[in-house]
Amino acid sequence: MRKLIPIIQTLICYLFIVLFVYAAVSKLIDFETFQTQLGQSPLLASYAIPISYGIIAIELVTAIFLMFERFRAFALQISLFLMVMFTTYIIIILHFTAFTPCSCGGVLEKLGWTEHLIFNGVFVGLALIGVRITNISQTWRGYVIQQFFLILIGIVSVTILYGLSEKKSQYNNAFTRKYIPHLAEKQTTFDLESTGYYIAGIDSCYLYLANTETPLFLKRYDYLANQMKDIKLEIDQYNLPYKRVIAYVQTPYFYLGDGSVGILFRGKIDDWKAKTISKGDVYYNQFVVADSSKFGIATYSTKIKANVLGLLSAHHLQLNYGSLEKQLDGTFESDGTLLWNSQLKKFIYVYYYKNQYLEFDAALAEMKTGHTIDTVSKVQIDVAYYKKTQQYKLGPQTLLVNKLASTYGNQLYISTDRLGNFEQKIEGTSVIDQYDLVNKSYTHSFYLYHSPKKQLRNFRIYKNKIFAIVDHELYIYNKRK
Repeated sequence: MRKLIPIIQTLICYLFIVLFVYAAVSKLIDFETFQTQLGQSPLLASYAIPISYGIIAIELVTAIFLMFERFRAFALQISLFLMVMFTTYIIIILHFTAFTPCSCGGVLEKLGWTEHLIFNGVFVGLALIGVRITNISQTWRGYVIQQFFLILIGIVSVTILYGLSEKKSQYNNAFTRKYIPHLAEKQTTFDLESTGYYIAGIDSCYLYLANTETPLFLKRYDYLANQMKDIKLEIDQYNLPYKRVIAYVQTPYFYLGDGSVGILFRGKIDDWKAKTISKGDVYYNQFVVADSSKFGIATYSTKIKANVLGLLSAHHLQLNYGSLEKQLDGTFESDGTLLWNSQLKKFIYVYYYKNQYLEFDAALAEMKTGHTIDTVSKVQIDVAYYKKTQQYKLGPQTLLVNKLASTYGNQLYISTDRLGNFEQKIEGTSVIDQYDLVNKSYTHSFYLYHSPKKQLRNFRIYKNKIFAIVDHELYIYNKRK
């Protein structure tokens, strides 16, 4: 048996040399992919750049030390430490994260995460045997205590790194997304044959589509039976200088509004005839329906020369002058999307040009602030003044942070063209970031896959379905739990 000990020790060292050299060379050959995979890891994303260089260097140095007998005891301890860290990483990936990223490169990429865990466990055992053989004169008590603390340090190191990475991914200057692959599975598409459509409402059977170019016509899509029907709307006042009529459907009512003339209509969906419920009470940029007689509006206040939010009900207007933060001129920089969350009974306002959203109660009084994962806290807009038309317009250098937004249940969904760390633009996809409104936290991101060279123009979430307008096409996705 004693004659076999040197052979076993040499065999273990050679196995580790082959493993580390192969792993390091595989990473170097396709270094960009390796670094990107680390960048998509829920544990290591925030430290992907230093870790990508550090792992390769340590693996190569350890392999070199294992070649020389005088350094083998130390090199096997390093090998054990590395394998414990790799194994801990896989355990956390499998049991404590929302998704599993891509695996290592080379042949090991063929292994699943469970198989990878078994593979690493075998090498942890080999390292323990190798360390014991190298220090055969050491007492078993001393050996067990020494390896216990080494293993403990390896586990704690990865756990701490995970905690720091989770925190840093929320606040670092180069923000990092956590993607859940194939969260949205495309169910069906429908050609709307023209652009300008947006989602006006959703219920348990129907999706209602309106068009800015033909505001008195709706499309009602039965997404259970896959049938489309055209609906003509009627109003009691036609002779007004309408510029942009917006429709909402919130069963059993539908609503029409044009802020440029300060008018709101309401009607029932059983006859599609609307009557005026507000005229001249307020001129507004946006309105959302809270209930049949209460509306949230975004408007410009001449009193403070800034955008403000307000509540309109029964011809009574209540403005919250301190609702939106003023940084520059009070107009463009505070622009955003106003939403109503019917499950939480809250108004939500998502800023276009900075990483912030606001929550208000149903009375538009109590306010809470949340932040997106982007790091732009100060607006970066390019405003030009045109003397001929006496208008201010946004220039091409304006940085749009939060492009589109939707809310359902406890969640807020934001679509943006901004790319995070280790991301590249993937043709035919739109990025959706998901936030927990209760915990005020970013949870994950996912892709909506659609036709290439097309643009996501509007989307809404209803239960486990995602409805999206991409140019002239309607996409319906099932959202996996």
